[in-house]
Amino acid sequence: MNAVAGSTHSNSLALAAKQKVASQFFKKGIVIALFSGLMYGFYSAFLTLGMSKGVWADWYGAETVLSAFVITYLLGALGSAVNDTTSAGWALLNVGVKGKMGDFFRTLKTKPGRVMILAALVGGPISSTAYVVGLQMAGSIVIPITALCPAIGAILGRLLYKQQLNKRMMLGIAICVIASFMIGSTSIGGDAPKGMLLGILIAFIAALGWGFEGCVAGYGTSMIDYEISITIRQVISGLSNLIILIPIFGLLAGDIGLSADLAIQAFSSGPAMIWIAIGGFCAWISYMCWYRGNSMCGAALGMACNGTYSFWGPFCCWIVLGVIFGMDGWSIPPIAWIAAVVMVFGILLIAMNPLDLFKKGNRHNDQKIAS
Repeated sequence: MNAVAGSTHSNSLALAAKQKVASQFFKKGIVIALFSGLMYGFYSAFLTLGMSKGVWADWYGAETVLSAFVITYLLGALGSAVNDTTSAGWALLNVGVKGKMGDFFRTLKTKPGRVMILAALVGGPISSTAYVVGLQMAGSIVIPITALCPAIGAILGRLLYKQQLNKRMMLGIAICVIASFMIGSTSIGGDAPKGMLLGILIAFIAALGWGFEGCVAGYGTSMIDYEISITIRQVISGLSNLIILIPIFGLLAGDIGLSADLAIQAFSSGPAMIWIAIGGFCAWISYMCWYRGNSMCGAALGMACNGTYSFWGPFCCWIVLGVIFGMDGWSIPPIAWIAAVVMVFGILLIAMNPLDLFKKGNRHNDQKIAS
């Protein structure tokens, strides 16, 4: 009898220990996913800083000889390409040091690898360029707009994969849309900078593309090492920007040779590349933490935690560009700060029932008391 009781007690202790480890693993995943949002904010700030230095300062300066089309779209695509290429460099260095380079090339030939390539083509040339163009036209106010991607991802998941879209998730989507309108309202008044409304509309393209990327990449990343997935994403994004999108914009501008000339100047501009390389490092860390966090706390909650960059983006731009480097135009209207926080709550509501966090905590406490 004592042996049975002892065995039951041992099993109870083992189960409690297992649940404690699972709880710690879950909480660590949330912290990592939240950190990805913070690093995305720093990526936005350092990329924008880099695109104000060196040759970029001449291109965007008052005495520029470049056309409005080239300044708005070609330079935006070039900034995205340079950032993603440097970010890919960091990712390749990481897998090379860890001995995963062979896995990287082998994965490219698999079906999950091809799915990641498709996701990279959507998230890179389309969304990343739209993000950079919107950032240059309207400033950090576009960042919360692009954070609509979890809401868009939930809708696309319902349409493409018949995934669940319950009343709670629909409420979260509605909150995100309301928050985006709150942000967009700052571009309607007479004091709004020229081109802000167009920049915000372009930012919606980035949100749509990233929402689609999140749906498509969900399949691939469930079967691929997250470090390999990120490397595929950044390499394909950087290369497709450089060899496809930028030449297309050069052709539309009337001089395809201009795109190559601008790309060479951009990569050889030391004062700018220092900051863009830091931005690329932050982008790589952000994506890596996002994928890792998703694997630890679930894709839905991980995407919601990453979506906190709707707050960290404007905050980091304000700190780095406005406070540290004293650049004008990076202060955030109060309504945009409020809307960013509202959108974070909406994103969380899409991913999960916030009350479950308290239920989990209560359940773990009850188990601790019972043991």
